[in-house]
Amino acid sequence: MKLGMGVAGGLILSGVNRAFAMTTDKDIWFMPEESEPHQRTWMAFGANKDIWGEKLLPEVQRNLATIALTIARYEPVAMLVRQSDFALAKQLMGSKVDLIVCPLDDVWMRDTGPVFVVTESGDKAAADFNFNGWGQKQVFDHDAKVAEFVEQYAKVKRIRTTLVLEGGGIEVDGHGAAIMTESCVLNDNRNPGVTKSECEQELQRLLGLKHIIWLPGIKGKDITDGHTDFYARFVRPGVVVAGFDPDPNSFDHTVTKRHLEILRSVRDARGRQLEIVVLAAPLKMRSTFASNNFAAGYINFYVCNGAVIVPEFGDPQADTAAKHNLRRLFPEREIVQINIDGIAAGGGGIHCTTQQEPMV
Repeated sequence: MKLGMGVAGGLILSGVNRAFAMTTDKDIWFMPEESEPHQRTWMAFGANKDIWGEKLLPEVQRNLATIALTIARYEPVAMLVRQSDFALAKQLMGSKVDLIVCPLDDVWMRDTGPVFVVTESGDKAAADFNFNGWGQKQVFDHDAKVAEFVEQYAKVKRIRTTLVLEGGGIEVDGHGAAIMTESCVLNDNRNPGVTKSECEQELQRLLGLKHIIWLPGIKGKDITDGHTDFYARFVRPGVVVAGFDPDPNSFDHTVTKRHLEILRSVRDARGRQLEIVVLAAPLKMRSTFASNNFAAGYINFYVCNGAVIVPEFGDPQADTAAKHNLRRLFPEREIVQINIDGIAAGGGGIHCTTQQEPMV
């Protein structure tokens, strides 16, 4: 596979890309790195029995409440919730979380919600990436409208694009560099006919990117086609924490080995070689909610004001190692580990259920 890096120069728009256009705003929009101050965290209390099943549903709802209440110790949390689930959400979270009624299909706010961007002069807007159920793999009639709902509630400008993408596929350092997977962003189930160059150019306009590090990812093994936020995350410019699956029988074993090779060989937007810190996935998990889709890894952590919220899976050695590494990487933040086995059983994690709104 030919891996490309950097945003292509020149502006040549044709075919499906004709709708893309460079911004006319005086200031350049850019997506801040997640560790920058947040105004609040957005979540969605949208689990339902048709998707999650009768056994998992109550555990997933408890997990969502645990994530929200944990984050709420550090910053405000706005939780979208169906009217029919409002009483249950109130019972689980009380007044510590701001509950907002909104039609929903599922829980993945990272992917259904907007991606917030800012300017150096203090403006804030949100990009709507046209959620289509990860390539029409799941119902998304309501979730396709979540980004616009959040933008209106937050009273920010809406930035439109014809790109189809999810927030879980976007990892930025806030200084012009991004890590993305080809298996997701350049997939025909999202962006048929869009070239890598055209995609890079539009992401420059939307997110202020100057340099994209492309990882191959993998198609068809999970519903997201290999989102970046399960493989590699920026800690700060020049420092990346990357996942490694030590199980040789896992499809992600080969994928994560290849990703590490690439990350160790590339440079960021300023030409610096990346410092790579590896977080190995656990080899042991609790059996209660074990499934073929169980997402056991620590890379899907969430950075909020003053803390890093990370899962634990009942593997004392791996859980402890993850906490130790993250404490070293985020010395000024509290590292809080929580049990999210229900959500992990559905193939997701803490980061997948959250979306930060930056403070300006």
